[in-house]
Amino acid sequence: MTGTLVLAGTPIGDISDAPPRLAAELAGADVVAAEDTRRLRRLTQALGVQPAGRVVSYFEGNEAARTPELVEALAGGARVLLVTDAGMPSVSDPGYRLVAAAVEKDIKVTAVPGPSAVLTALALSGLPVDRFCFEGFLPRKAGERLSRLREVADERRTLVYFEAPHRLDDTLAAMAEVFGTERRAAVCRELTKTYEEVKRGPLGELAAWAAEGVRGEITVVVEGAAEKGAEELDAAELVRRVQVREEAGERRKEAIAAVAAEAGIPKRDVFDAVVAAKNAARGAP
Repeated sequence: MTGTLVLAGTPIGDISDAPPRLAAELAGADVVAAEDTRRLRRLTQALGVQPAGRVVSYFEGNEAARTPELVEALAGGARVLLVTDAGMPSVSDPGYRLVAAAVEKDIKVTAVPGPSAVLTALALSGLPVDRFCFEGFLPRKAGERLSRLREVADERRTLVYFEAPHRLDDTLAAMAEVFGTERRAAVCRELTKTYEEVKRGPLGELAAWAAEGVRGEITVVVEGAAEKGAEELDAAELVRRVQVREEAGERRKEAIAAVAAEAGIPKRDVFDAVVAAKNAARGAP
C-alpha cells in the first residue's frame, strides 16, 4: 500500500490566509519536506501546531538528491507533506521533480489549495484574466531576457511574471523595449502584506518608476498583444466588443478604453463608433 504526496499551499504574506487543512496536515504527516525548515518552524508556531513526523529540508540545492529518498518513503506507505516558503509547491518553487517521480511510480498526489501570488496579482491587476500565461522568472542575463520576451511579443493572453526587486527596473525596461512603452501592466508588490502596493500603468511609465528602486516580493502582470489586424476592425465590430464588455459588468468608459487598447487605436475612435451606433439606433440624422 503506497502513501500519499500532499502539496500544501502556504500564505504568501498574511498568516491568517493559511488554508484550514494546513495545520491538520502538518500535525499528521509522516514526513514534512520544507523549502526552509526555519520558516516552517515560524509557520507551525503561528498556527499552534507541532509536526509529529520527521522534518527534512527540500530546496533547489538538494531537490534532485532528496527526491529518491522521499519517493522511497512514499512507496513504503508514508504520507509526505511538501511545503515551500510561500504559495503552492512546484509553481516556480521546489516540487516538480517529486511530483513527476511520484506520478511515475503511480503514487497518489493531492493538494491542500492555498494562496497564490499568480492569481492574486491577476485579480488585482485590472487587466483581462479570462486567458493568461504564467512565465515564471525571466533569465538574469540581458540578452537571454530579451530573447525570452521576444518569444511572447505577439502573445494575446495576459502574461504573469515573478521578479526580484533588484532586477525589476531592467525587466520593465526590457518589456517596454519589446512590447512597447504603451502596453499596459501592473506591478504587484508585497501582496497581502502590510505594505502591499499595486502600481498600474504603461510599461514605459512603470520602468521609469522602478528605476528609483523597489523593494519586496514582486509579481508583474502584462497585457497581451493586440489582435493582429485589429486596426482594420470596422465600427460595428468595435461597438459589438464594447457591448460585450458592458454586458459583463464594465462601465462604458472602461469598456471603450479596453477595446481601444486591444485594437491598438485611439480611444476617441471607439467612442465615436459607439456614439454613432447609439444615434443610428435612435434614428438620429
